Amino acid sequence: MDNKGYDYVKKEWKQSVGEARFVNSENEARLKVSFFKPFWAGYNVIALEDDYKHALVVGNNLKYLWILSREKKIPENVKNKFLAKAKEIGYNTSQLIWVEQK
Repeated sequence: MDNKGYDYVKKEWKQSVGEARFVNSENEARLKVSFFKPFWAGYNVIALEDDYKHALVVGNNLKYLWILSREKKIPENVKNKFLAKAKEIGYNTSQLIWVEQK
């Protein structure tokens, strides 16, 4: 698992390489990930668009939530659908940090 992002303040790329393992079978989008062994965390895909361009991912508790996108912009209808699902589960979506992609 390779996560990369550009820090526009420091004007440099940041990268973090981790390891992911399936919790049960490879057909279930329930994983555990580690970027700092021996610590592992939950990584569960709970919603996915048909074209695999957007995914809603949650951790083991209500503190961790990500909306992943293969594009710089998330369509409003997808964003609203994912936020509604997250709220339904109990996430406080008002605390989400929205990163501007350039």
